[in-house]
Amino acid sequence: MDGVFARRRAGVLLHPTSLPGPGANGTIGPEARRFVDFMRDAGFTVWQTLPIGPTDRFGSPYSLRSEHAGNLDLIDAEPSDETAPAAFARRHRRWLLPYALFRSFERTFRAPWWRWPADVRDRDGEAIRRRLAREAAGIRAVVREQYRFERQWTALKRYANDRGVYLFGDVPFYANRDSVDVWWHRRLFRVGTRGEPGAVAGVPPDYFNRDGQLWGNPLYRWDRLEREGFDWWVGRLLHHLERFDLVRIDHFRAFAAYWEIPAGADTARGGRWRPGRGAALLAELRRRLGPLPLVAEDLGDIDDDVRELRDRFSLPGMAVLQFAFDGSDANPHLPRNHRVDSVVYTGTHDNDTTRGWFDGLEDGARRYVCRILGCAEPDVPSSMIAAAYGSSARLAVVPLQDVIGLGSEGRMNTPGTTAENWRWRFDWSALGPATAARFRELARRHGRFIG
Repeated sequence: MDGVFARRRAGVLLHPTSLPGPGANGTIGPEARRFVDFMRDAGFTVWQTLPIGPTDRFGSPYSLRSEHAGNLDLIDAEPSDETAPAAFARRHRRWLLPYALFRSFERTFRAPWWRWPADVRDRDGEAIRRRLAREAAGIRAVVREQYRFERQWTALKRYANDRGVYLFGDVPFYANRDSVDVWWHRRLFRVGTRGEPGAVAGVPPDYFNRDGQLWGNPLYRWDRLEREGFDWWVGRLLHHLERFDLVRIDHFRAFAAYWEIPAGADTARGGRWRPGRGAALLAELRRRLGPLPLVAEDLGDIDDDVRELRDRFSLPGMAVLQFAFDGSDANPHLPRNHRVDSVVYTGTHDNDTTRGWFDGLEDGARRYVCRILGCAEPDVPSSMIAAAYGSSARLAVVPLQDVIGLGSEGRMNTPGTTAENWRWRFDWSALGPATAARFRELARRHGRFIG
């Protein structure tokens, strides 16, 4: 943690799928290393990504099929016949073997795990042993794929770190129901004997959504997690901290209290708050790790309990400038109210670009934003970036779309929808030497340049 937050820094938010390249999405090969070089030229020393695990059929990095495995779509093209060292398979056996079985069974049965034959669905020991031999070739293939991912990711991290760039990752709070984690560790989730959820996750109604948000993820059995020393959660975070120098915990507020929605509900309106076990989990993690290299995503419906939990474990929170202009002097997203130990963003992956956001405001709201920022309307994206750089927050992160100055055509995700998300990619022609020089000078001016 001290390495990243010991000095004022500038970072950029870009998921590797948005990198240029010949395939359907960007990868973690040469184009990723070229992006690191651009970052150094532009004065950025933190690269924040979205989760890098295997996604659901909609491509959402926040709905993962495994909390440990890497997304094969991110692997750069290379000969695919290399053999995974036995040491790799042994070291990662606790998650790798279940994931290899999960993938192999998925191909065999072509259905979610709760619709598999009962002996496999319920992990009958004899049935699993019988199928291990039958599925051996498929299991070896999955291990080879994961070794390729791990080798390429490790090489990218080394390349970035050697050039003074930290990698900043992201962990979804909840697990996907149709994931190896829920299948293999069913006792830790509130699902029945046949995989049916007893209650599901979401968030309550608010100003923006009168029905709340119904996510549908199974909830945790926190009592069982605690009895087991939070081993699943701790192992998950430790694995992410091998891949990244800093990790954000998405939906951090659920560590303090989470919204429980009855299974089968049509909306999130009928849910209720239930106390979380985040204090005990974070204490266990701190016991094993010492100071925690984590960032709390403390956005949304935040109360004193969430803030107290964040501060008790000295976790930086977040400020988002697009949320700053509601007219309240106490708004925590206003630059004058930022905390030093925090990360400030112009916007996040769930927001429109700053240009698209501003263009969508009514005339009076646009005038108010300009009055607060002290700028003319055409200058709003660059003025928002300057406000982030000038913030007291130690780390300022700008989505690459705002670096380029794109409008809504560059939006990465629209919450509550599944179509046309996670597809945006940039072109190198948008990031010439002039852009790098402009941001390098901005970093120097605001004490965020690290040579």
